[in-house]
Amino acid sequence: MSTRFDRSELESYRDTEVPDLIGPGLRLLFVGINPGLWTAATGAHFARPGNRFFPALAAAGIIERPIDPTSGLSSADREHLIARGVGITNLVARATAKADELTTDELVAGADRLRETVRSCSPRVVAIAGITAYRTGFGVRAARKGPQPAGLEGARLWVVPNPSGLNAHETVSTLAVSYAAAAEEAGIMVQHGS
Repeated sequence: MSTRFDRSELESYRDTEVPDLIGPGLRLLFVGINPGLWTAATGAHFARPGNRFFPALAAAGIIERPIDPTSGLSSADREHLIARGVGITNLVARATAKADELTTDELVAGADRLRETVRSCSPRVVAIAGITAYRTGFGVRAARKGPQPAGLEGARLWVVPNPSGLNAHETVSTLAVSYAAAAEEAGIMVQHGS
């Protein structure tokens, strides 16, 4: 059952930070641009109704059961992600209504923060969900989606499509293909046909 928030309730979560979801045995670290207000309100990454992140993980076979984060993640959901070797963080920690509210300086500082996170948790693969944020934060203007030629603090670096409903060029199926490729490189056995 989904939680409901009115606009003023959501606005009260502006600039809130959402803790990373990182556990032992991390293989694949997904990196969102920054938390949305719904994510901040629930404390669950990619929680806004209509966000396609978790449906794409399920379609890719990265997770073995559906997860609905719209009211927050249960302990069982968190444990399942960690057991699968999946972690989630953000390039920029502060919540906004839209990613375009972030400044270039925030994205560049977020890239530095991400480097520190990757050094401390040592995933095999880092998958940044958003090409424009990656280009801006890391100063790689010509970057394209997919594996990047340079790694990140010893991890293989991928740029994958952003799962937001605002990214109209992608579907759950196309997101799943990109996410599965990064997961396979990270050594996560994906369940094809999920």
